[in-house]
Amino acid sequence: MPITTINPATGEEQPTKLEKLTPEQVERKLALAGEAFRAHRRTSIADRTAKMAAAGEILAGEKEKFARIMTMEMGKTLKSAIAEAEKCAWACRYYAENGARFLADEEVETKAKRSYVRHLPIGPVLAVMPWNFPFWQVFRFAAPALVAGNVGLLKHASNVPRCALAIEDIFRRAGFPEGVFQTLLIGSDAVAGVLDDPRVRAATLTGSTPAGSSVAERAGKNLKKTVLELGGSDPFIVLPSADLDLAAETAAKARCINNGQSCIAAKRFIVHADVYDAFTERFVRAMRAQKVGDPMADDTDVGPLAMESTRDDVERQVRESAARGAKVLTGGERIEGPGWFYPPTILAEIPEDAPAYREEVFGPVALLFRAKDADEAISLANDSDFGLGSSVWTRDEAEARRFVDELEAGMTFVNAMVASDPRLPFGGVKESGYGRELGSIGMREFMNIKSVWMEDEGPDEHPAAE
Repeated sequence: MPITTINPATGEEQPTKLEKLTPEQVERKLALAGEAFRAHRRTSIADRTAKMAAAGEILAGEKEKFARIMTMEMGKTLKSAIAEAEKCAWACRYYAENGARFLADEEVETKAKRSYVRHLPIGPVLAVMPWNFPFWQVFRFAAPALVAGNVGLLKHASNVPRCALAIEDIFRRAGFPEGVFQTLLIGSDAVAGVLDDPRVRAATLTGSTPAGSSVAERAGKNLKKTVLELGGSDPFIVLPSADLDLAAETAAKARCINNGQSCIAAKRFIVHADVYDAFTERFVRAMRAQKVGDPMADDTDVGPLAMESTRDDVERQVRESAARGAKVLTGGERIEGPGWFYPPTILAEIPEDAPAYREEVFGPVALLFRAKDADEAISLANDSDFGLGSSVWTRDEAEARRFVDELEAGMTFVNAMVASDPRLPFGGVKESGYGRELGSIGMREFMNIKSVWMEDEGPDEHPAAE
């Protein structure tokens, strides 16, 4: 069955169709991945980092071309897609510059003449990636993995196949040998078979909690390492000492980033009672100022949702929540006409039985809550099955330290919106997943962390560092 894609801004099917891989083609790619790993792991770190730097140059030099592919396939604004390509280039440069240091042997003093920890690649890694950041999600896995000596197999979301093929081409043009990074144009029903294959040694997934659970279960049966970055319902907490103007302006940006389709987008806005009214007034104004329209236009802030089903889900969640008593402060009605647009929306006074209270709303819908004090703010923030990111706004240092310690999340940003950064580990707790991407910690997730004990002095150099 051919793979078809639809432009979310118009609802029109793209003219070119792609074919899914046959089982025989998948087998050839898996065999190639195994062969490529045996050669790639023996290349020097200097060689791998040079190729990754070249990938970064390609991304930076052709960012507008890649951005247009992203916008046409999943609807993000062109300016944000350009920024995404630039961020991918940054990640490539970061691991090109720091990979050797992150993988250097770590000396440990014992009774041995020499003892140390060495980090060695484990093999082909399957990456099951989502559509919402179609380049960034892939590069934040691939840049450290390929520099580390692993090879990648990408099963991308079915609505962004051209993004997947473009990424494969970037690594090929950067000089990585055939088989080091391959795109698998397969359906979700074929993932289990790939996970079962003994040549695949690990898997990473960014997506929904059910998808993560399914991959983890299958990988667990095969005793394979997994890293999961799943859903989020990030709290954005505003306390009395906060700069309300800056907090409200950032809140609107944090909710509407990527057309509201981000796991780390702020979703639950928990505001201290003393500043609730003042913040709400500013927040409503900031959300109404977000311009919805053609994602290719420079002045558009919010484009369409990626799929018609996504727009329909958001519409249902808002409608049913309002029926249960939630107040719609702005937005709340789908935008008629072609494309899958939904306006920036704020819900307040949301009852616990409303869909928006418990479900992740994957669109530009903010959920507003009033907290009587810091204790209640922490309780509300932690009253979620998710624990990905969190943002707290306060100019009280002691208060900030308390929230950093007590919020159940993999990341806490103080007076800033949550964002991924190649220099810091990224990931969550609870149903938001486990393991980390990015930083030195993320680079070591898919490594054999080998302890070495030597009674006689061995070579000082890591063999791959020559």
